[in-house]
Amino acid sequence: MLVLIQLVRMLFGLYSFAIIARSFVSWMRIDPYHPAIQFLYRITEPVLAPLRSRIPLVGMVDVSPMVALLILWILERLVVMLLIGLV
Repeated sequence: MLVLIQLVRMLFGLYSFAIIARSFVSWMRIDPYHPAIQFLYRITEPVLAPLRSRIPLVGMVDVSPMVALLILWILERLVVMLLIGLV
């Protein structure tokens, strides 16, 4: 069961890293057609787009990545608690 909990934490961590990387990429002048950037957008857009449509801009700043990270953090904790409860 410990291995499963570590796997869950690793997957949530990797996805959180992808969201953070996408935020940094948006601040830089990087070719949006580069395959790595396209992949980053493809895996994060399904989470960020619905949030972006519901959360207004705060002073021209998109806060959807921060909200997504908060939601992911809460979900990770819930999943880990459920897995611990199954032991």
